Amino acid sequence: MGIVVNVIVVLILLAIVTGIILHLVRAKKRGKICIGCPYAKQCGDSCDDEHSFRH
Repeated sequence: MGIVVNVIVVLILLAIVTGIILHLVRAKKRGKICIGCPYAKQCGDSCDDEHSFRH
C-alpha cells in the first residue's frame, strides 16, 4: 500500500512540474519578457534585478 501512495504522490508532483514548464514555454512563445513579474510590460527589454527593485 505504501508504494502505491508514493507512486501517486510522484505522479501528482510530475503533473504540477509539467504544467509549470508548459506555462513557461507558452509564455515565452507569446513573447513575454519577464514571466511571472507583474511589471513585465513596464520593465523594458531586461529582467535583471535592477529593474525589479524600482517597483
